[in-house]
Amino acid sequence: MRFNPKARIDQSQIETRGGGGGGGGMRLPIPGGGGGRIGMGTVVILVLYFVITQFTNSGGAGGAGSGNGAASNSCATGADANRSEDCAIDLFTNSVQDFWSRTYPEQANGQYEVIRTVRFQGSTSSACGQASSAMGPFYCPNDRMVYLDTTFFDDMLRGELGAKGGTFAIGYVIAHEYGHHVQDQLGVLGRIRTQKGPRSDAVRVELMADCLAGVWAKGAQETRDSQGNAIIQGLTQDDVKIAVDAAQAVGDDRIQKRTSGRVNTDTFTHGSAAQRVRWFDRGMGQGTIKGCDTFATDDL
Repeated sequence: MRFNPKARIDQSQIETRGGGGGGGGMRLPIPGGGGGRIGMGTVVILVLYFVITQFTNSGGAGGAGSGNGAASNSCATGADANRSEDCAIDLFTNSVQDFWSRTYPEQANGQYEVIRTVRFQGSTSSACGQASSAMGPFYCPNDRMVYLDTTFFDDMLRGELGAKGGTFAIGYVIAHEYGHHVQDQLGVLGRIRTQKGPRSDAVRVELMADCLAGVWAKGAQETRDSQGNAIIQGLTQDDVKIAVDAAQAVGDDRIQKRTSGRVNTDTFTHGSAAQRVRWFDRGMGQGTIKGCDTFATDDL
């Protein structure tokens, strides 16, 4: 795939913050570690259930900046996005939100709320507590923003987790996070009661977000910028395979096997590699929010 060079990036949907400590590299804790460290299984691609249960009692917003003021952003067009991974994050954000702005009213009988992606390196404050590179990308329901450390794709997805990478893998990650925002608007996040296990509410929420990412992927080439220009062009099956590869890389079983050498399904929080791919494929195949209802089945 490539971005349409003429597509314009809507920077009102993006907030860019400079590094706020801890350096730019991603440092991943090992599962089962003590001292309050975040286990590997909880850090990958939206630790939403963790955010809700660990941070919502932290007293609201984390304050205005800990050295993380807004930084300049030179991303303006699809041509920039074709050259820069950071700009690709921005334009994927626009694509996902254009898709849901049109699709959500049709399928959910309500208006979609356009929100922002916060790009940062190292750490930054959020209304769900301090966001750091060790958490991976996440959606914060308290301020309704997506937080993404820009080192994630090199350091973690391709580095620590061994995914092949590729432009559409970025799209998958962004679409997954915004899938949680769609869930938030639908009231699904309030249904989380059980947080670990192969059929836990946490796993159902994550698999549903994978499915919603697939729904977006199905219609990605139909998304437009504010001037009506197509955003994404030439999407191929190889691009879809890149997204599937990323979904597999962040399966609980893959992560556990890679980091500890064994798999414990009782500690699953996001679903297995096969489950994540299955629900992403289901979203692409059915193209509907209703088709992504993981709470309506035990056949996960």
